[in-house]
Amino acid sequence: MQDPAQFDEFLRAHGLLKPGETARWNALSGGVSSEIWRVDLPGRSICVKRALPKLKVADDWEAPLSRNDFEWRWLCFAAKHQSQAVPCPLAQDTEAGLFAMSFLAPERYPVWKSQLLNGIVIPAVAAQVGTLLAQLQSASSNRPALAKEFDSLENFRALRLEPYLLATAVRHPDLADRLQALAARTAAISLTLVHGDVSPKNILVGERGPVLLDAECAWYGDPAFDVAFCLNHLLLKSLVRRDCLSALLQSFSQLTDSYFAHIDFESRPLLEARAAELLPALMLARIDGKSPAEYLVGKAAEQDLVRRIARSLLSSPVPRLAVIAATWSREMNGAGI
Repeated sequence: MQDPAQFDEFLRAHGLLKPGETARWNALSGGVSSEIWRVDLPGRSICVKRALPKLKVADDWEAPLSRNDFEWRWLCFAAKHQSQAVPCPLAQDTEAGLFAMSFLAPERYPVWKSQLLNGIVIPAVAAQVGTLLAQLQSASSNRPALAKEFDSLENFRALRLEPYLLATAVRHPDLADRLQALAARTAAISLTLVHGDVSPKNILVGERGPVLLDAECAWYGDPAFDVAFCLNHLLLKSLVRRDCLSALLQSFSQLTDSYFAHIDFESRPLLEARAAELLPALMLARIDGKSPAEYLVGKAAEQDLVRRIARSLLSSPVPRLAVIAATWSREMNGAGI
């Protein structure tokens, strides 16, 4: 933290730090794109988040600071429609590029990613995630004013299309046309509010269902991206939790089914086909893009398996997500890793 007094003033200005009280700022780990703190106040704690101009990854990756404002807007939208599914938004300072929200204690809100990597795979949680995602997208569909408010393609391009699809295209030149076309198509679709980072690391398993965090990539665009982005993680985690392959595939199926059971803004065949085309591109991106899955770094056999499956599906696209899951299951069972 460069200037703690500046942030104390932010808290005072919004009535979060009362006269005579002292705030204790504790940096939280885990994020690569923002500084996040738990702020302990007398008898209570809150969370403060500020975006970084350069992400903490090996590759050169910069992104607009305005993403903090779009995340705040997404948080306020989600709190209005599914208040149990997000931290409570408390205050924002647009100029400083930070906002405050309620702090959710980890002992009551474990991170879904940690559970999955520890072998705690409950398909019903994935079903809840699918339902929540569909509900939020449906609440935002066909709303021109919301589309204007989240006209944030520049952010989405910098945070998702370029570091995932376009960077991967550079490293796989024979697939460059395909990956570039997927990026262009995704950028051109404007149907619902998209979270942009529906990853198990950003999902807490709460007492009243899943809680979504980290909507820095929020954009009014293609809902298929959120579906593919989350399903990708359920497949990739089976590479390090081979013993949980069956449960992770069940989670994949239940998230898919619950999601499509609750959408009301587009036909399933159209939306699912786009998600099924994006999914192998995102698989490959988590190996050869700018944000590789850290639990696969240094695992050559696992990385090669992902490349083989993803490249095949990119070359011969399939229209249904269940076909991708079946392909993954068959390849995993025959891989011997």
